[in-house]
Amino acid sequence: MLSGKKIVLGITGGIAAYKSAELTRALIKEGAQVKVVMTKSATEFISALTLQTLSQNSVYMDMFVPAEKYDMAHIALAEFADAFVIAPATGNIIGKIASGIADDLLSTTIMAAAKPTLICPAMNDKMLANPIVQENIKKLKEYGYTVMESGVGELACKTQGAGRLPDVSEIVEEGESLLTPKDFAGQKLLITAGPTQEP
Repeated sequence: MLSGKKIVLGITGGIAAYKSAELTRALIKEGAQVKVVMTKSATEFISALTLQTLSQNSVYMDMFVPAEKYDMAHIALAEFADAFVIAPATGNIIGKIASGIADDLLSTTIMAAAKPTLICPAMNDKMLANPIVQENIKKLKEYGYTVMESGVGELACKTQGAGRLPDVSEIVEEGESLLTPKDFAGQKLLITAGPTQEP
């Protein structure tokens, strides 16, 4: 379903960032070409070298690099992508996108792109329940972003609750849905189940 599709994977600074390696492999296994953008905080949880090796592409991290290296990265990435996936999406990046703040490479690239975007929140359950975070998630949905429900279970802080990154297979499936034409969207269908008649 993702064969030939170009995905920009945004990784932010949450403990679930370690799962982005598995997500990168899963997207590529489905036929996608993946380029990774990491926030500075994300590099505290997983190395750029790991993601570069898995994606077979340069990993983008810095806003201010020589032009010949990234060719205005935020514009080039926005034009490259068929879709964006942000996983994990911290409360910080959710707030930035919802408020129109573009102060690093990932938030600037998202602002420059009018492409389908899948946001996968992952954070402590109390952070996720914060009314400001919930309001920002609501705003993102109203703006047309697709926001997945966080998983429920044991969190890194040893508490139980919502805030886990959705399973990698679920993220891939949602990404496929994001890029699949909705041929019957808005249509009303009547299905009848009459008898089978044969000579």
